[in-house]
Amino acid sequence: MDKILITLLMGTVAVFASSNGAEAEASTDIVARTVNFLIFAGIIWYLLAEPVKNYFNGRSKGIADELDKVQVKLRESTEAKEKAVLHVEEAKKTALEIKEGAEKEKKVLHDRVMVQCDADLVNIEKQNVDLMDMEQRKAIRGVVNEVMDDVLAQAGETLDKETMAQIIMKKVA
Repeated sequence: MDKILITLLMGTVAVFASSNGAEAEASTDIVARTVNFLIFAGIIWYLLAEPVKNYFNGRSKGIADELDKVQVKLRESTEAKEKAVLHVEEAKKTALEIKEGAEKEKKVLHDRVMVQCDADLVNIEKQNVDLMDMEQRKAIRGVVNEVMDDVLAQAGETLDKETMAQIIMKKVA
């Protein structure tokens, strides 16, 4: 089809493009050129009108389809954004709840540890008092044992009150 069109166009150009006798036919030359142009425009219109219409219709339809796709993607992205915002809000609420729960748990654990520490301190004080009492008793027993050993060692001698008082004073000092 393209070969026929090119041949036809070349032929019309060759026929009407001759310049023989251009001076003699100067007055009628405009009519021939106008007829030639109209025939050429008609052939072009006949051959190209339908493909050009199809091309532009297809192009318009393609652009409309692309616009529809973009609109769909825009709606999808808007919905996705809204969902993401909702998820962020839910995450903030959850984080706040977790924080509040952690604060409450921290307070409960703190109170429990403080009660345990107070009980441990009371136990340590009791143990310290008991240990001091026990050490005092040991010291007293040791002093008594030494005094008794000294007394028994001096048993061969006569014990009077003054000697006994001196021995006890030595041990106590």
